[in-house]
Amino acid sequence: MADQRKPTAKGKPAGKKPGAARPAGATPAGGAAAPGAQPGRTVAPRPRGGEVTTRETEGYTSLIEPRTGLSEVLAPVGGFGVTLSNMFRPTVTEQYPSEKVPAKPRYHGRHQLNRYADGLEKCIGCELCAWACPADAIYVEGADNTPDAQFSPGERYGRVYQINYLRCIFCGLCIEACPTRALTMTNEYELAGPTRAGMIWEKQDLLAPLRQGMLAAPHPMVEGTDDTAYYQGKITGPDDAQRAWVAEHRPDDPTLPGGAGVEAANVPGPTAAAQAALAAAATKQGSR
Repeated sequence: MADQRKPTAKGKPAGKKPGAARPAGATPAGGAAAPGAQPGRTVAPRPRGGEVTTRETEGYTSLIEPRTGLSEVLAPVGGFGVTLSNMFRPTVTEQYPSEKVPAKPRYHGRHQLNRYADGLEKCIGCELCAWACPADAIYVEGADNTPDAQFSPGERYGRVYQINYLRCIFCGLCIEACPTRALTMTNEYELAGPTRAGMIWEKQDLLAPLRQGMLAAPHPMVEGTDDTAYYQGKITGPDDAQRAWVAEHRPDDPTLPGGAGVEAANVPGPTAAAQAALAAAATKQGSR
């Protein structure tokens, strides 16, 4: 819309003057009148760029007693009180690897694939741990159990199980996702190696050692039971039917009664064995 105001002699539209918005006699905050201003009401100044203004609360009293005298002089030194007091205390340093302090009970260390009381594996190859891993460090391949090769209760077992410890962040999400408590974490923390391939642990490296009385898989489930009984913890050990089946199919099995024993059956995997040898050598070299 075109300006209908009458132009002035200098070509500018006539209207309110720039100073007309301020009443006559207005002064800035603080009571000091601007040059050429007339006395009047106080106007708060606009804060400068970057300044933050706060309004003081009327009647506020600080609860911190002000320092006076000697305390005011020593106040800068008081902040170093804890530092200075610890300078004269004995130093406590763990002499690793000469002295290995046990980790806390809930420490997240190397993983372990557990077994049931009769020796069957708890892993059912569901791959939930691999899906839950945020670092994509777990690889699982499931397979079907057969009457001649029953490795775990139910229909399936974990045929391939790998954990890449170059990727693992030891968060514990995998053990939370496991529906059968097949995967747990131990307190072992000595995991290092000179090669990348040596940090990929296979199923044989992760399986828990057989305890006394267990039968090495594969073998059938306890006679007259199903996988639900295993999940509920009702299986306390192998029965005679399982021992007879193992004796028929693997007469030289060391876990049979009269055999070489579980010590002969608990052969660590190649990666676990190499890791144990490496840790032993490093401990010997670093010991005083």
